[in-house]
Amino acid sequence: MTRLTVAQALVRFLAAQHTERDGVRQRLVTATWGIFGHGNVAGIGQALVEHADLMPYHQGRNEQAMVHAAVGYARQSRRLRIHAVTTSIGPGATNLVTGAALATINRIPVLLLPGDTFATRPADPVLQQLQVPYAGDVSVNDCLRPVSRYFDRIVRPEALIPAALEAIRVLTDPAETGAVTLALPQDVQTEAYDWPEAFFAERTWRVRRPSPDEGELDAAAEAIGRAARPLIVAGGGVKYSGAEESLSDFAARTGIPVASTQAGKGALPHGHPQDVGGIGHTGTAVADHLARTADVVIGVGTRWSDFTTASSTLFGHPAVRFVNLNIAAVDSHRMAALPLVADAREGLEQLHGLLEQHHVTEHYVHEYAEEKLRWEARTDAAYAASDPRARPTQAQVLGVLDTLVTGDDILINAAGSLPGDLHKLWRTRSVDQYHVEYGYSCMGYEIPAAVGVSLAAPGRPVWALVGDGTYLMNPTEIVTAVQEGLPIKLVILDNHGYASIGGLSEAVGAERFGTGYRFRAEDGGFTGPPLPVDLAANAASLGLRVRRARTVRDLREALADARQATVPTCVYVETETDDSVSGPPPAQAWWDVPVAAISTRPSAVKAREEYDRHVTARRRHL
Repeated sequence: MTRLTVAQALVRFLAAQHTERDGVRQRLVTATWGIFGHGNVAGIGQALVEHADLMPYHQGRNEQAMVHAAVGYARQSRRLRIHAVTTSIGPGATNLVTGAALATINRIPVLLLPGDTFATRPADPVLQQLQVPYAGDVSVNDCLRPVSRYFDRIVRPEALIPAALEAIRVLTDPAETGAVTLALPQDVQTEAYDWPEAFFAERTWRVRRPSPDEGELDAAAEAIGRAARPLIVAGGGVKYSGAEESLSDFAARTGIPVASTQAGKGALPHGHPQDVGGIGHTGTAVADHLARTADVVIGVGTRWSDFTTASSTLFGHPAVRFVNLNIAAVDSHRMAALPLVADAREGLEQLHGLLEQHHVTEHYVHEYAEEKLRWEARTDAAYAASDPRARPTQAQVLGVLDTLVTGDDILINAAGSLPGDLHKLWRTRSVDQYHVEYGYSCMGYEIPAAVGVSLAAPGRPVWALVGDGTYLMNPTEIVTAVQEGLPIKLVILDNHGYASIGGLSEAVGAERFGTGYRFRAEDGGFTGPPLPVDLAANAASLGLRVRRARTVRDLREALADARQATVPTCVYVETETDDSVSGPPPAQAWWDVPVAAISTRPSAVKAREEYDRHVTARRRHL
């Protein structure tokens, strides 16, 4: 037996956990992020000091941002290595909620260790206690229950043993992972207990690769073999499984084209003959055309979000069938599909064996190859800048960056108009280059995620692409990047407001209300001159080395300089907002944003007519 506090025991336990997949063993929890208050400083804080040799520590500036950094780290590590995050009770704990939701929705493992109010209840109420008249055991940490895949409150020392084991089980489960919360009352953290030595023994959690059921496999292969116009939709599960090579071989052998979701983009490199780009509302014309005419759609590791399905209007073939290969049973059954519940790599390889002699018609291959070439021409046009002295558009910023990066570079984005432009236009060069968080599309994710990705992939250029709206929501971890000496490359595209929501607002008849960063005009609206906010100066004040780019020529020089920088660097550019100059192609598929059924404003009436026209195309796949 070893006598330790609960917090000390937890740190020792976490340091002894490992994952193993395909014979590769690595430590699971490699570091802990923390901001300390009265609810965790004497418990987890003291334990991290005492066991600094076992558990590295990273100092965060914002609790939500710490979770984002941990998510970036885990995603870059293909969910096989993770970070823990500790906060005090109260605002520190509740600040975790957004990050936890992001992690769980995207199925990224992160361990949350918030302090909690006293289990022994020495006074009532104590500082930051939420008083609920009908339930004495409720605290603000209960806000984390619906956004966690597993939640427990450790009210006695011995309860830590089963809870910690269950937490690691969920964190290493490829189908059920997400945020895991162990709420730790501040008095219990500091209690001493005699722990069995076996609790601290090295443990290896094998990340399983379940094979498909033989009957499901035969049914899937038969459906694919009969298809005249099959289409593969690759989701994030391809990457987490490490199934890229299997997907490449299967697509090349059968000739079936591969479209990708936001999470799946990069599963095939841009130059692969079967890659047809992003699918859905933010997809390419070729991928969306193939989706509309496909008779069999093979989803691999996708959960079929509304952006992917164009709000259930995209797959228009009257007899379309779906085959879903997914390790999560709930996702394998979506779209009334033939389910194939299995690891993506295992399922693809076994399908390949059954369909080894199958190939789509050469006419079909020629059709999508020609359409892909036409889309490439549209991308080139959006990227092109005829005048190097002009202010660049957002698409031209991507075009300049496209000429500078290699497969080593990693691009991070989450919100605004950039995810749509990137999904449609970006030419991925490696499986992990494209890091766009679009399950939660959380503004403020990019900068802390870049910190986490840099910790997971040292030596690689990591770009955080943010608009001015996103930057203003969460720039705090710039300080962490400076402190840690992480040479992240921050690109701020300033268009003076929420450009994507502004465009959507206009499309639904809301006339860009509340979306611009401008002074009030005489009529009371925010339609005056742009605000004199200097984001470049702000970034510099937080410790970044800053380059301002006023023209396309400046931008090229600044981005090239940032890529070579060995210190955290920012490139700031005001973008041209007139898309007639050079903008990305419009959306190639619809997305359901309901419009007011009754309005006195002509713009809203017209938008409702357009909405009614599109919504009739929605169908339930049964």
